[in-house]
Amino acid sequence: MTLVKFNPKSNTSLMPGFNDVFDSILNDTFFSDRMMTKVPAANISESADHFHVELAAPGLKKEDFRLKLERDVLSISVEQVSDDQQQERNYAKREYSYSSFVRSFTLPESADQNGIEAKYTDGVLCIDIPKREEAKVQSRQIEIK
Repeated sequence: MTLVKFNPKSNTSLMPGFNDVFDSILNDTFFSDRMMTKVPAANISESADHFHVELAAPGLKKEDFRLKLERDVLSISVEQVSDDQQQERNYAKREYSYSSFVRSFTLPESADQNGIEAKYTDGVLCIDIPKREEAKVQSRQIEIK
């Protein structure tokens, strides 16, 4: 009688190829793309007198965006109706189709909510949030005696 040790971490199984079928299905880009959320990437930065939010959203128009400020939460949303005017094209893969999304950002207490400005150029939504006067970095030269 021969004893064979069972190692569940090894790739060998009683039914070779059985696990490969599920791995190929679950690791397919068609399914993995659908499982990922499709929201635009955001960059958040800070300067001496402003906070800056940049949202990469190419292919949209500035009329597609809705910015809403409720309490300390800034929400950026897009609701886009897909029109199938280009029916003559057969896409093998179509990745940049934001139909709708919402991104929300909690503003710090030092943000001045009354002076928020937004502009959309070259596929990037840029939002500038000014800081309150007391929160701005103050620097001065100190005299040495």
